[in-house]
Amino acid sequence: MSSVKPRLVKARLVKTRSVSNGKPDKRVSSTQAEDVAYSMNMASALVALSDVLILLGAGVFIYWCYVVGLGSPVFWEYFLIMALVTATVILVFSRSDLYSGNAIFNPDAHCFKILGVWAVTFMVFIAIGFALKISEDYSRVWCFSWFLSSAFLICLERYLCFLLVRRWARAGRLSQKLVIVGSGEQAKRFLTQLKSKKEPWISLVGVFDDRKDRIAPSFMGLPILGNLDNLMDYARKNRVDDIVVALPWSADQRLLGIIRRLEELPVTVSLCSDLAGFMSLRSSFSSMGGVPMLGVVNKPLNGWTYIEKELEDKILGFLLLVLFSPVMLFIALAIKLESDGPVLFRQSRKGFNGNKFSVFKFRTMYHNRPPDIGSAQAKENDPRVTKVGKFLRRSSLDELPQLLNVLSGSMSLVGPRPHPLALDDEFCDVIGGYFARHRMKPGITGWAQVNGFRGETEVPEKMRARVEHDIYYIENCSLIFDFKILVMTAITVAFQKNAY
Repeated sequence: MSSVKPRLVKARLVKTRSVSNGKPDKRVSSTQAEDVAYSMNMASALVALSDVLILLGAGVFIYWCYVVGLGSPVFWEYFLIMALVTATVILVFSRSDLYSGNAIFNPDAHCFKILGVWAVTFMVFIAIGFALKISEDYSRVWCFSWFLSSAFLICLERYLCFLLVRRWARAGRLSQKLVIVGSGEQAKRFLTQLKSKKEPWISLVGVFDDRKDRIAPSFMGLPILGNLDNLMDYARKNRVDDIVVALPWSADQRLLGIIRRLEELPVTVSLCSDLAGFMSLRSSFSSMGGVPMLGVVNKPLNGWTYIEKELEDKILGFLLLVLFSPVMLFIALAIKLESDGPVLFRQSRKGFNGNKFSVFKFRTMYHNRPPDIGSAQAKENDPRVTKVGKFLRRSSLDELPQLLNVLSGSMSLVGPRPHPLALDDEFCDVIGGYFARHRMKPGITGWAQVNGFRGETEVPEKMRARVEHDIYYIENCSLIFDFKILVMTAITVAFQKNAY
């Protein structure tokens, strides 16, 4: 929908090691260490954009060479078909994991799958055109020339992208940051195999082990950075892409306990092969450096799903801001006329990966009132709320300024609602896995809100239900799911009764 920060941001190369010999990579100089490394989302975006340019470019070029000039009115009929086919192919490629790191770094193993998906998609459109009796309106030479040339160019492009990405990885410009949990025989075998593959995009950060006080300060040339608690803190403050748990599978209860903790992080968690993973319904097999892995926790947004989410937020967020700007101006005027104080209210809340940010809302309470005690959630007939504020809260219009948060990148249109810090502190130790809701950017609306878990949470059971819905959304996030929630939000706002 990965990096610990699911966006194309730059992160310092801190304690990054080469996988070739377990020693610091001599290719990364002291000045380079202050440079930046992009996450694998950049590679996914590059490949997806290349596919779009090839599909559209090849179709337009063949049309120009064979059919008629680009100025012909018929061109737009052809271009519409090209755009529909391209959008469908990109969507199917993403659903087939053809923009994952595994597909990008193994073009040989995925070329036939790419050709198969492209061929099936093309034939489906041919069948639709035949059924609608419009196939005769299009040149058969153009159709099949476009199909064959695009198939060849996409495969060629995948190899070129692989070479480019590998070059960036060797230069320290792109990395898949990996953390190991455990320092026993399994970890030793895994690291030995991983180093033998010499995959430059894998950056070994270090090892975490609960026995850190009883073992050496380093393991296989990697630093022992702490125990599981230290790992949770480290992953929230630094970019980590993957965590490999290299512990004996016979210790199933210990493994499950570790997995439950790591589920709170926006990373991919895998078990290094040794059967506890079968106890997870979300398990999936993969490989890393030729070593079989059993995936037990998936990153919420990874590769193309991240790009989809970012495009949705930026494009739809901008359109909604333009659409509601007259309403927002009218609300600002009404707030100023009723009571003194600023129009906007800013409050510090925890967002993605537990990082704090300032959330914007229209002020709905009187300014310079006594400080709130505890979480101080608004209640029915709350005397702190102004008359305009009551209407704004009832209609959820007080949330409109959060479109600015969406455009700035601190929030999404859809996601778990950010709670006041006092509310986080109140429930984090009461509800197991509470912080798993921070694996994704918070949203203006969410799955919990459209299912009735909005407003005051006076008992832990209500908050537990809200968290369960948030986690369900994180594990099932998709573009279609987001649009469903947005439509349900519009309906829910019209009939809601529990917003004070």
